[in-house]
Amino acid sequence: MRTWNEKPYHSLDYMLRERFQEKVYKVTLNAGMTCPNRDGTLGRRGCIFCSEGGSGDFAADARLSITGQIDSQIKALQSKRPIRKYIAYFQAYTNTYAPVPYLEKVFTEAISHPGIVGLSIGTRPDCLGADVLELLNVLNQRKPVWVELGLQTMHEKTAEYIRRGYPLSCFQEAVRRLRAADIEVIVHTILGLPGETREDILKTMDYLNTCDIQGIKLQLLHILKGTDLAADYLAGKFQALKREEYLDLLIECLEHLDPSIVIHRMTGDGPKELLIAPLWASRKREVLNLLHHTMKERQSFQGKQFVPGC
Repeated sequence: MRTWNEKPYHSLDYMLRERFQEKVYKVTLNAGMTCPNRDGTLGRRGCIFCSEGGSGDFAADARLSITGQIDSQIKALQSKRPIRKYIAYFQAYTNTYAPVPYLEKVFTEAISHPGIVGLSIGTRPDCLGADVLELLNVLNQRKPVWVELGLQTMHEKTAEYIRRGYPLSCFQEAVRRLRAADIEVIVHTILGLPGETREDILKTMDYLNTCDIQGIKLQLLHILKGTDLAADYLAGKFQALKREEYLDLLIECLEHLDPSIVIHRMTGDGPKELLIAPLWASRKREVLNLLHHTMKERQSFQGKQFVPGC
């Protein structure tokens, strides 16, 4: 048993160092896909919180080839620090929502890059057909493949409000099928969704403990310009979380989660030109430093030990 000395939780940085024996960074890619919530299959306005960038506002320029996107980001990262290994992260929109020959082309191009040691694919549970899973299984034999599923919440009432577009049973089946193929699953959740109480959020954490997932992203709700969520916020239908509220809630979530689950994200930073609220979220480093300081002072985390789950 080993202690996480630098952070009192099972951090992504620690897991990557353990697995690849050195620091690993993600490069965020845009394969030019869309989403069933945008192309008319389920709707045209997207999820209520999603910007026009489809959660890929920080992804590379889609006009470049996949290799070109990877090279441009590696060049920028290496100008600041010595890095040799990278995870190719397909971030923008739904990255299994395309014909399988196209998916095979872009994913294979990414994992063939000499600097790429793994593939992380952001998608929806309802966009994982048998042919897609077969492709991911083949790719997973070459380099590790992670699938990131946008659950956001376990509660169907909230899911309907945010226009998620699929039931919880669909998520459960997707996790089962991915794990049957030995593909690691990372789940996206949002803290602070309108109408959800602290108890509701912790129920989502408890539910995920029962699922065979390997990682989680705990995302602060961002209200972005041009979204339907922003219209509800500006109409006074809900309030954004204050910093202290969010930190307390985040620590409670970490206390509830199975310690083997790797924490991939704990706040996020929306594009400053789009962010309406909470504005404190734009100071990500300050928020994380305060979080770690607060956690170290909490008795519940002192001396806590974790066993790697991946």
